[in-house]
Amino acid sequence: MKDSKIKDKVLLALDEIRPFLASDGGDISLVSIEDGRIVYVKLHGACVGCTVNQMTLKTGVEMTIKKYLPQIEKVESV
Repeated sequence: MKDSKIKDKVLLALDEIRPFLASDGGDISLVSIEDGRIVYVKLHGACVGCTVNQMTLKTGVEMTIKKYLPQIEKVESV
């Protein structure tokens, strides 16, 4: 899959989860995609200091991205 297609699908997944983050005063942005397998994101707002942000990252963000792109191995916050 071309890099632009991967990026488009990651952005689609982030748009899907963004309302849930926004309801708690947070947001998320795509930083980069490495080798089409690792996605780096940046959490914003309330998500930055939230004690459960790693759980949100794994159970919410990573699962949503993998729904669109099963080949993604992991999602990391920077």
